[in-house]
Amino acid sequence: MANFSKSKVPQFSVEVYQNAYLPEGGREVNAIVTVTSTGGGTTGGVPPAGAVPADARRPGRGADAAVVLMVDCSGSMDYPPTKMRNARDATAAAIDTLRDGTRFAVVAGTHVAKDVYPGDGRLATADARTKAQAKEALRHLGAGGGTAIGTWLRLADRLLAASDVDIRHGILLTDGRNEHESPEDLRAALDACAGRFTCDARGVGTDWEVKEVTAIASALLGTADIVADPVGLAADFTHMMENAMGKEVADVALRLWTPVGVEIVFVKQVAPAVADLTDRRTEAGPRAGDYPTGSWGDESRDYHVCVRVPQAGIGQEMLAARVSLILPAPSGGGVPHTLSQGLVRAVWTDDMVASTSINPQVAHYTGQAELAQVIQQGLDARKSGDFDGATAKLGRAVQLASASGNADTAKLLSKVVDVVDAATGTVRLKARVAEADEMTLETRSTKTVRVKK
Repeated sequence: MANFSKSKVPQFSVEVYQNAYLPEGGREVNAIVTVTSTGGGTTGGVPPAGAVPADARRPGRGADAAVVLMVDCSGSMDYPPTKMRNARDATAAAIDTLRDGTRFAVVAGTHVAKDVYPGDGRLATADARTKAQAKEALRHLGAGGGTAIGTWLRLADRLLAASDVDIRHGILLTDGRNEHESPEDLRAALDACAGRFTCDARGVGTDWEVKEVTAIASALLGTADIVADPVGLAADFTHMMENAMGKEVADVALRLWTPVGVEIVFVKQVAPAVADLTDRRTEAGPRAGDYPTGSWGDESRDYHVCVRVPQAGIGQEMLAARVSLILPAPSGGGVPHTLSQGLVRAVWTDDMVASTSINPQVAHYTGQAELAQVIQQGLDARKSGDFDGATAKLGRAVQLASASGNADTAKLLSKVVDVVDAATGTVRLKARVAEADEMTLETRSTKTVRVKK
């Protein structure tokens, strides 16, 4: 039996939004699954619905955590010299944000990875003394050498794996392209680290490769962003560390069970950012598969589930899928714990109004996913010299951002195109675009807004 703490425990809920009605011959069922985690309260020993058992987390002050900060120390970090200084200051600010008791380490990344603090192949435990020691070690970091990010990640994995904690997290900063290892080596490192720790990745300046940094964050279920001006690093690092310290539960999976004959078309996270999880499935028993969601604090996320059901006649209905939130079995043994569940249904009708109505949440996030896609396609077209194609794709992006109220993305688009008419997507490519503006749009293209209630 799962053990529940009498103190504050996180609680999870699942809500399913869909139009269950299909026309005769209809087979595709779409649903938005909203998952919400909240802090809960004193339960008097009676677990609330969706509560996390105490053997899956540490009660009292939040989950035990370990964090490895990976700082780019390649030669390019010396141009300008203020970049390395800002990186040291940002890492120091992140260390100051560590909750006492958190295990941590600092890795200097070049064409090799070096454990610079505590430096003994293990993690330090955060307190006033170790934080001061770590910040002193940072003062001696200098720039020199190449860039092989896969080696940084593998060292972080070894350090984190040695600690018995709930939450394992990395923060990675780079200013350049991964030029001293092959793309295959980086991919192999990401594959080896996936599911073992989460990682936020940041690119500083404008000489790094957006697709490399976003691929790291995507594989390790973290966030990616640009810090174009190194002066902004300290605030960004502090925010990332505060977010990491707020995590309560690790390794939550979205489990999809489908009846015989039902095919899964895709499973995507669609808020707060678009991330395709379809290929991340691991089998979890007959007709069931788990999709990783990473670590959770007090937050809410939306997922788009699309399945294809067998054909059925008017008046028939079926369970198209059962969506569950699952915690893995404790390391000492036991069974996985179901936190919450929701059902996706299919009902066949000859009512044309019912069967052609599109659920507002499904429509909204379909548009947000298209928005992310056309921004990428438009920027790729622009880089390749296909200006007509770029204009068409980025015009569509402006139209989608305007219609959905995604003001942040609309503002970023306005740095790349002159908007003639947002409602129709009529735009002109700007003749000159700052590299930082283009990279910011590309990096943040997957960020979405929640559906308007």
